[in-house]
Amino acid sequence: MKSETMDLHKKHTPPDIKCGIITLSDSRSNSKEGENLDTSGKYIINLLKEKNCKIVQYNIIPDKKEELISTIKEMNEKTCDVIFTNGGTGLESKDITIETVKTLYEKEINGFGEIFRAKSYEELGSGALLSRASAGVYNKTIIFSMPGSPNAVKTAMSIIIDEIGHLVKHTQK
Repeated sequence: MKSETMDLHKKHTPPDIKCGIITLSDSRSNSKEGENLDTSGKYIINLLKEKNCKIVQYNIIPDKKEELISTIKEMNEKTCDVIFTNGGTGLESKDITIETVKTLYEKEINGFGEIFRAKSYEELGSGALLSRASAGVYNKTIIFSMPGSPNAVKTAMSIIIDEIGHLVKHTQK
């Protein structure tokens, strides 16, 4: 169902959306080939460029809470409108992304995780129980955290990409 109000809001979205991408991967962050192997990060970057978003910063970091927080704060200081994290969302003890980013949220965007898990269930069945994703607002910057697998990133970005300008518009007020 279409919403005239939502369509009107989308017409007044910011023209230049600045984005940061963080891939969390112990193996890729310690490898000279890490950037070449980061298919999920590259997918996010290419999709954002197709939508005329500006890539302000791209980092591959290890699964370390302090490094994730400092990278997010650095991107926020560079006035990123949106930060995308991929990886580190699993259930292993080293997976720290969701718990870390949630400490920064001033507001949580619950619908993202809910829709992500629903779409994952359609694709994976009950394996979607392992699909942790989160979104929230930190200092007027939206943070989307998604699993690092290429299929999970494609699913997550299919939810985000058409609403990105609309979301940024509302968080900048």
